[in-house]
Amino acid sequence: MSLYSTAANLVTVASEGGEHGGNHESLNAYLTGGGALFALLLMLWITTRFNRDR
Repeated sequence: MSLYSTAANLVTVASEGGEHGGNHESLNAYLTGGGALFALLLMLWITTRFNRDR
């Protein structure tokens, strides 16, 4: 098997996306992104509270 045919097979398998097409119906991109942003901002706020100069 050559490198070209292996790469072509991998691209074909990746483009099929599995059984369900890749997007799950229950996942909302805005809710997921907003939750991640909130978590990061909360961690930043906590870090700055503990890192005060006394």
